[in-house]
Amino acid sequence: MENSPITEALKAQFLRLYQMAICDNQFTAEELNALYKCAEEKDIPNENLDEIFLNPINFRSTLPQTLEEKVDCLYDLAVMIWADGIISTDEYSALEKYVILFGFVEENVNAIIEYLINAVQQGKRKSEILYELKD
Repeated sequence: MENSPITEALKAQFLRLYQMAICDNQFTAEELNALYKCAEEKDIPNENLDEIFLNPINFRSTLPQTLEEKVDCLYDLAVMIWADGIISTDEYSALEKYVILFGFVEENVNAIIEYLINAVQQGKRKSEILYELKD
């Protein structure tokens, strides 16, 4: 596999995932596996993911811009929340903050979160979610 440079946006996404994994003060093996599985799906070698965590960037300034980028990131965050089969209030609250930070209307926040969590629990792929949103 060729090691191509990882964009700042992708680094930011993985730092958000890591932050989500530890926000309930329990970093489980399932959450760690979910991080590495997500990296694998994005063709990021383990060494590069390790490097992201060892040399973090200021990810607050790197927010997803398009609807597809926002859904991609929020879906991955929902996967991280559900990785250990438990959704803590801290994890739910953190996801709420990200939905708002990404510019979604506050009155839709809980519906968006419930939709994403249900989609993850049902095993829906991101591509299916994006297709549904475009209809």
